[in-house]
Amino acid sequence: MLQHTRGIVLRAVKYGETSLVCSIFTEQSGVQSFLVKGVRSARAKGNKAGLLQPSTLLELNTYFRPQRNLQYLGEFHPAYLYASLQEDVVKNSIALFSVELLLRLLPEQAPLPELFDFTFGYFCLLDKSSSAQAANMPLYFIIECSRLLGYDIRGNYDPETPHLNLQEGAYTAHPPALAPYLPDEDARALDALLRIEDPAQLAGVAMNGPMRFRLLQWYIDFLQQHTQHLSNIRSLQVLQAILH
Repeated sequence: MLQHTRGIVLRAVKYGETSLVCSIFTEQSGVQSFLVKGVRSARAKGNKAGLLQPSTLLELNTYFRPQRNLQYLGEFHPAYLYASLQEDVVKNSIALFSVELLLRLLPEQAPLPELFDFTFGYFCLLDKSSSAQAANMPLYFIIECSRLLGYDIRGNYDPETPHLNLQEGAYTAHPPALAPYLPDEDARALDALLRIEDPAQLAGVAMNGPMRFRLLQWYIDFLQQHTQHLSNIRSLQVLQAILH
């Protein structure tokens, strides 16, 4: 059946001499694999292959068959044109981290419309964000993805519960029995991020590069502990180098 939907490109792999196989997070059907024929040929109209780079936001017409492992992608065109994300080294690195997180975290062929709407808006926001706001967006993204998938951090930082406990996924009165351990200032900063209701507030949470990296690694460890299928995020090392 013909289906019109929005999509977020997560990965594109060369297939044969002229085609691509793409993993796309779709609004209606979740993560799907698509065969895009002839897009790399000399006869292909325009730079269609360039629209299938990770993090590109698309409008899709697909020939969708439920339970089929490889769908056929018909027409596609941009749903949003980035102004700075693809040229800005920091923003592009954040986008690639976010895409890799989705690739490793999301189940295939499972509709997640609320998470899709958040992610689509997040990439548009990242494109428009200032440098100060963009620096905290990887943490904002992993926190919101976790919430929408049902993995919340319970409680809040206060004098009675100052410790982040990975195993319990909560702020606790006593230090965790097992590593990793986070300094109080990290636990306090994460609490500030957890309380954010508007992304415009991100620039107001003061953090340096090492703190962001510790919190990102803690959150990945937390998801690995509780989802049991999230593997290592290789692009995290790139973020460690650029988020000062």
